[in-house]
Formats: sequence, structure tokens, C-alpha cells
Amino acid sequence: MPERGLSLRRQAGQLTVREATLALLREFGITKVFGNPGSTELPMFRDFPDDFEYVLGLQESIVLAMADGYAQATRNAALVNLHSAAGTGHALGNLFTAFKNQTPLIVTAGQQARSILPFEPFLHAERASEFPRPYVKFSIEPARAEDVPLAIARAYHTAMQAPRGPVFVSVPVDDWDMPCPSVQARRVHSATIAPPDIIDGIAGRLGAARQPAFVVGAGVALDDAWDETIALAEKTRAAVYVAPMSGRNSFPEDHPLFAGFLPADRAGIVAALDGHDLVLALGAPVWVYHVEGEGPHAPEGTEIIQLGADPEMANRAAAGYAVISDLALALGALARQVKATERPHPQVPARPAELDGSAFTDAYLLQQVAKLRPQGAIIVEEAPSSRGPMHDHLPITDRDGFFTCASGGLGHGLPAAIGVAKGRSGEKVIALIGDGSSMYAIQGLWSAVQQDLAISYIIIKNGKYEALEQFGRHFGLDRTIGTKLPDMDFVGLARAQGMQAEAVSDPAALDDALRRSFAAPHSTLIEVTVE
Repeated sequence: MPERGLSLRRQAGQLTVREATLALLREFGITKVFGNPGSTELPMFRDFPDDFEYVLGLQESIVLAMADGYAQATRNAALVNLHSAAGTGHALGNLFTAFKNQTPLIVTAGQQARSILPFEPFLHAERASEFPRPYVKFSIEPARAEDVPLAIARAYHTAMQAPRGPVFVSVPVDDWDMPCPSVQARRVHSATIAPPDIIDGIAGRLGAARQPAFVVGAGVALDDAWDETIALAEKTRAAVYVAPMSGRNSFPEDHPLFAGFLPADRAGIVAALDGHDLVLALGAPVWVYHVEGEGPHAPEGTEIIQLGADPEMANRAAAGYAVISDLALALGALARQVKATERPHPQVPARPAELDGSAFTDAYLLQQVAKLRPQGAIIVEEAPSSRGPMHDHLPITDRDGFFTCASGGLGHGLPAAIGVAKGRSGEKVIALIGDGSSMYAIQGLWSAVQQDLAISYIIIKNGKYEALEQFGRHFGLDRTIGTKLPDMDFVGLARAQGMQAEAVSDPAALDDALRRSFAAPHSTLIEVTVE
């Protein structure tokens, strides 16, 4: 079939599906392919052009997470290339995370040749377009080979429209060499802003509020509304909280108006917001819960107004009034409407006292990372049991300076750091990974080395799935099963993949190890054993 396709191409004088697709991707600014190749993908890469780069991951879930980090860092869709059904299945965990992260990804997967699909061939995908649902916005296996570029164009625009997210295109192996007309990239602008009367109404409520508060979520970062959020908070002197389980940073955590992090339980949120008569949830769900709860979703007498670009987030809000709008546009309009307030600055919690290292805890480690990190360093985190200490001791202060996994699944952070580092070339990336989390994607270290990226991997080693043991206590379990992780040698695992690594178990040795890692122009790993 490939030879037949090439023959048809010569007769018709047309492009191939492959050539038309690569030209289209080039117009969309996509010249990197994140993949782990299989037999049904190989013809896509015939005469692979020099201006494209193939970024190899050693397992499909790693590939997906690398692309996720890259797309978030560059604010453009990334292209993922997977192998048929089994490869797509390997990637599904991090596809779920990309969906929750609202990351624009074009996920392609190989399919067996159309001519043998009726016979259930080896390595084919049964009902391929259904497999990744519901965690893609759009999914298709084009009816004809010549429809592949058009399907990818539609997929790109769908992925990039708010709420952004992954899309899926299944491509039979014999399609790539078939003749095809060229497809021109179109521009689609989809940003929306709430009507002026709605903005006026919110501005009036803000102006009249006695003690307003903002709850900021990942939508602030996704809509690039960092400056607008700060400007509106300063003009209204609103206390600013971070929404539960937010996957991005949306407000500087050293700002005088920063009030801390909301817990992911109903009673805790109500208690934290008590005393605020108006709460604006900006790009944040109302609310994310991680444990069961009863009672109201907001304090008595507190008005909730949610602003964000995600219609489904608005539809499922537990309380309040929701307005669907691009945040940067809406907050900019609000800041122009609202008059500077004379209300006093809100009281916000003081930061915890400095630790002296007498106990070698994850909190002390994170405090020293905060002290010694290079200016502008980006934090990528997947250490669930250390999230609380990180909030206390490692403030995130820079725009787009923090990335984590919005889904709660593991195996995302280690490879996502690679994508972030590729997308933010020249900037130091610090990846804080739990010992349990790291083992979901440890072979991602090889890709970090091969890509020659300056990532400082810090493995927080406590010898167990501590987050699960914490939940065991919440559920009243006397003991948890399957949570111990003895005999892990992360230095050995890193060195086996070509990465410089060292172990630290004494707080006196920590600072020097961090300095060496942060100064290195290549990827390094520090295994830090904490109490």
C-alpha cells in the first residue's frame, strides 16, 4: 500500500497526507513530535524534515506528560504520537491529567492498514476513536485518507478553544503515503468577555463590599491574567486565597494580600471564608472537595461570584452566580471600572517561623530550596504528602512559576518537567518528586539527559506512600496496606540512565548539594532522605 500511495502521488502531482499534515503543523507553530514509535506510525516519519524534532520517551505515559508540560509552558498545542491501542492505553493516565490540566494536545495514534481492518489484524485498535473518551474534547478516525489533514486542523482549533484540552486522531498506517490536497491553516479567535452590564454589576458589588476576597484557580494562569488579578486585588484590597488542588500558580505568594490555601473540604472552606461578604472565584471551581462533607458551601451571608472561561466549571458550581468570560479581559475591565478603595488591608496569616534543620523534614528541605533556588526558577511538583509544607515554606512568587498535576494521578511530574524545560529554554526547572511518585515514570530521567536540559530533580524520600498513610488515619485505619517502599536507590537509577546524582541524609550536607544541582547546566538528581 505505501508503494501504491507513492505511485498515485506521482500520477496526480499532489502532496501526500504526510506532507500536507507536516506543512499544516508547521503553520500552527508545531515542529516537535513527542512520541514512542511503533510499527503503525513509521510511515509518518518518512523523509522527516530537518526543522522538526522527535522527542523520544521510553513509555507512552511519559511521552504524554512531556508534551503536557511543553504545551503548558509554550501556550500552544503540542503533538503526541502514540502506538495503536496498547500505546494509547499506556498513555491514558496522563491523558486524564492533561484533560484536568486543560492542556491543548493533539494526540495521534497509529491504526492498522485500512485494507486489513475487516480481518481484525494484529496491533489494530477496535473503535479507536472511542478508546480515549471521555477525556478528550474531540476524537476521530477520518473516513478517508485525504481527510487526515482536515481532521488535524479541526483537532488543533478544538484543543486551543477554551476550555483547552487534548484531542485525538487515529490514523491508519497506509494513509500517510496517499495523495492529498494541501490544507491551509486558518485563524480562529475565540476569546469572549461578559457583557458590559454584567461587568458593571460585579464592579458595583466589589465597590460596595465590606470585606471582599478572591479565590484564584488555574484559570488565571491559563488565561494569562496574572497582572490583571494583582491589579484588581490591589485596587479593592481583597484577600486572595488559592483554590483547593490548583494545578498552577495564579498570585504571588509573598504579596501582602496573599491569604493562603483553601483546604479541599467543605467545612474548611466555609471556615476560611467566614467574614467575607463577597467572594470572587477567579478561574476556580466552586469548589473542589477531596473528602465528604455536609452543610453549606459558603458562609451565611457570603455572596459567591465565579468568573472563568470554562462553561462546564460554571455549570457544576455548588453555589453562587457564574459568569463565563475570558479572565484577562474581564478582570481588566473590572479594574478600570472599580474605584480604588479606602478599606483597610485585610489581615492575612503570618508565614511560619524559620526551621533550623534540627529535624530533617520535608519542610526544612523545601525551606532551603526556597532560599537557594536561582532567581526565576520554575517549580514542577508531584509530592502529594509534601504539598502542605511546600505551601508553608516554598512560596511561588513568579508568573507561570509552578506546575503540578491537577488530576491527582501519579506519574506526571517527572516527565512534565522535561516538557516545561523544553518550552522554557534557558530557565532552571526544579522538579520536586516524591519517592513513590517517581517510580511511575522513572525512565523519564533518560529523556531529560538525552534532551540536555537543566533540570534539578529532588526526590523526597520518606520510604512510603505518605499521602495514603495520611488518608488511612483520616479513615480510622489501624494500618495501611501496600504503602511501604523500602530499598529504593534513586542515585543508582539516575546514574544508570546517564544522570549525575547524589544522596543526602544529613541536613548539614543539603545546602551544598542544592547549590551544585542548581548551578549545573545539565540535569541532576538529589535523593533526600527526610524524617
